[in-house]
Amino acid sequence: MARLVLLMLALAALQSSTAPRKGGNPDAAKVGNPVAATPESIVAGKRAYQRLCMRCHGPGGKGDGTATTSHEPSDLTGTKWDYGMSDGEIFGVIHDGVSVDMEPYSSRIGDEEIWNLVNYVRTLRSGKD
Repeated sequence: MARLVLLMLALAALQSSTAPRKGGNPDAAKVGNPVAATPESIVAGKRAYQRLCMRCHGPGGKGDGTATTSHEPSDLTGTKWDYGMSDGEIFGVIHDGVSVDMEPYSSRIGDEEIWNLVNYVRTLRSGKD
């Protein structure tokens, strides 16, 4: 029950002024991830990544996938990301999308699965996959 409440609070916070912005979004940066980065969460995030993200971002997240049409995908292993690197900002990018190629996924997957993706993407950056 507490986990559901945390997810609902995080969603409400993200629906306000936390849309992705070039350079990052300070409001989104304040949103904490309500899903702990447990091994189970990371495995679930990896499954979602393989299903939804790998075609563009590549198997290791380097932006070397083959499915994009107009923009080069972000290198998720890099040290700086265009829309911010906090968990809340990453959630916003996945949830709301930022371009034709990086579409919003909020209608395809739920918030908990997005948070699992955030946890998995963190492992790509740190090299701990």
